[in-house]
Amino acid sequence: MKRSIYLLLFILQSCATAKLSRYHRDLPQIQKFHSNQTDKAYIQKSEYGIWELYAEGNPLERGLHQGAITDSIYRYQEEVFFQKVQELVPSKTRQWILRKFLSWYNRKLPKHIIDEYKEEIYGIAQYSSAEYNYIAPPFPRAMYLHAAHDIGHALQDLALVGCTSFASRNEEGELLLGRNFDFYAGDEFAKNKILSFIKPEKGYAYASYAWPGMVGVVSGMNEEGLTITLNAGKSNIPLKAKTPVSLLAKEILQYASNHQEALEIARKRKLFVSESLMIGSLKDNDVILLEISPKRMSIYRVEQSQTLLCTNHFQSKTFLKDRRNKRQIEESHSLHRYERLQELITPSMTVEKAAHILRDRGDKLGNGNDKAINHLLAHHAVIFEPGKKRIWVSTPPYNLGTFLAYDLEEVFSKKEVVVKTRISADPFLFSEAYAEYEEYRKTSKIIENAIRTSVLLEKTFFDAYIALNPELWHVYYLVGQYYEARNDKVTARHYYTTALEKELPSLKIEKEIKKRL
Repeated sequence: MKRSIYLLLFILQSCATAKLSRYHRDLPQIQKFHSNQTDKAYIQKSEYGIWELYAEGNPLERGLHQGAITDSIYRYQEEVFFQKVQELVPSKTRQWILRKFLSWYNRKLPKHIIDEYKEEIYGIAQYSSAEYNYIAPPFPRAMYLHAAHDIGHALQDLALVGCTSFASRNEEGELLLGRNFDFYAGDEFAKNKILSFIKPEKGYAYASYAWPGMVGVVSGMNEEGLTITLNAGKSNIPLKAKTPVSLLAKEILQYASNHQEALEIARKRKLFVSESLMIGSLKDNDVILLEISPKRMSIYRVEQSQTLLCTNHFQSKTFLKDRRNKRQIEESHSLHRYERLQELITPSMTVEKAAHILRDRGDKLGNGNDKAINHLLAHHAVIFEPGKKRIWVSTPPYNLGTFLAYDLEEVFSKKEVVVKTRISADPFLFSEAYAEYEEYRKTSKIIENAIRTSVLLEKTFFDAYIALNPELWHVYYLVGQYYEARNDKVTARHYYTTALEKELPSLKIEKEIKKRL
């Protein structure tokens, strides 16, 4: 993971070489009424801890006004990201070498981002922190951060992304879609979530759920009832950067009202990673998977079926024999989550049932197992009701908090963000098991530090640690690593063997443990 993080760091560092001089110009004045409001945007924090934002205008205005009202949390988002990077990559020598290589690697990325979105990103970048200008100037730094999702799953050992999506029908036969977005870049990175309602000068108004500074889309729905979510596929490290998938999703959401229009937009762009785009359409009364690799694109739909499921592998005939896709099915936890969805999904769904599925932690996996639909690290969960123009978003922590519903038609007509209704928080959030899970996470960090610093820990400490999450393979694996670091091979072997008896998330993990025996 460390190798992948510092590669991502220098993808950002290398962006300073891009030719972006045409954006160095005088900026329009922002009329700021309060710290959270301008004449074209405002932001407020809900009682459940998420930020609600409304913005309108041309691309540059949208960026500038969003930047003006999110400046402190936007800078905080940069701070926690780069502090994590600096913690993992202390070597100046490696930094210099990688920067030289990646200045060449990123030479084409600006050409694959349409001018409209470069304008918007340029606007919001004016409010970024000067503290990180040594990495790159604000505009290119912000632009390349929009490729973080792509780089995260393209780098094979960086497990940032593992998403689960589904589409079904409610009792009236209307579309109902749900998704978990399992992009994890640290607890602090996930601290601030923004539900943005964007009314562009051109195209359709839309809602999007992400984080400060992100103008791309990972989960969203527009005023025409078109929805889009992203699920990463299997990719090698790309040879050069192309269109970030979140910006393709944004373009589809802003300019498409049905599947045909979405396809026409997708065919004009080239991605540099493999991705499944689940696109629901009120006008078509249908949902499709748009499966895209750097070289091919295929449409997958299930005829005569009320449901469509998606995890992190492709399903269309085009990719059936694809070597990387077959490996993803065989070696990752994608297939297990897909099969669990099949067990839980029903032809006649409600939003409450959808929330229950998105919160599912599996059976005897241990809390935090990547095989679970809800592995307790998701950035967010979203439920869409296109027929009602309604979006439901999860609130912290993970996707366990209250789901909040918002009516797009009401928000855009009144320019006021108001919660319509709610689904109660998961009872697990208030249980002893949840408290033990949080304690397990804290204790894991203590053990990891003890391994690095050779601190002595007693067996009773490990007994108490294992009791916090006894079904999870990782507790035994981590204790095994501790004893291995202290050259106690017999005890380490005992814990590694126990880990292998638990439900492992992937073949890669199984091989990793067996190598230590």
